Amino acid sequence: MKHLVVLSGAGMSAESGLGTFRDAGGLWEQYKIEEVATPEAWAKNPELVTEFYNMRRKQCMECNPNEGHHILAELENDFKVSVITQNIDNLHERAGSTNVLHLHGEIMKVKSSGPKQEETYYDWHKAEVKQSDVCPDGYPLRPHVVWFGEAVPALDQAADIVSTADLFLVVGTSLQVYPAASLVHYNPLGTPSYLIDPHADEFRLSQFKQIAKPVTEGMAIFKEIISKS
Repeated sequence: MKHLVVLSGAGMSAESGLGTFRDAGGLWEQYKIEEVATPEAWAKNPELVTEFYNMRRKQCMECNPNEGHHILAELENDFKVSVITQNIDNLHERAGSTNVLHLHGEIMKVKSSGPKQEETYYDWHKAEVKQSDVCPDGYPLRPHVVWFGEAVPALDQAADIVSTADLFLVVGTSLQVYPAASLVHYNPLGTPSYLIDPHADEFRLSQFKQIAKPVTEGMAIFKEIISKS
């Protein structure tokens, strides 16, 4: 069974109603990144950071996987599929994908803000985290997400996965966020590679076959292409 490796980004979830960083009127337009998505922001104003991610968590809970997510999950019937996502939502899993690696963490999990935070995290099924919610060691709970300025713990694992691809798909990401964007360089030379994005023809990725369509439409086209290969 061929190994399909997928790198997905915010555009994958945008058609489910989850805004991207650049969406007009979205959450990110209402807040400065340095005020809500950095370790310094947490140290300065944990209440604001907690409230911001409470809003993002609630938004995630109110959204549903789109057809693009479902097509990707269905491809597990014919391929070994590994999804590497920059998204912190759980829409891939809710659509049925069984092998998902989250580069930037998961909004439906929380972790200790203390020194053992990389060892101590928990599933969180409520919309809100309160200031009174603490880990067993007494430290306040923070979102289990990778903030700007923090290391990406799963990056080496993701690079190893990409290096084993028989097919490679990039979908819904502008490839402007590093180090995640660097993963395309681990794609084995000669691997059939595809890029789904409405502006795919603007990307300088000559080795990728471009599908210049929105995610759901592009995923349907991609499924048809690889089913004939």
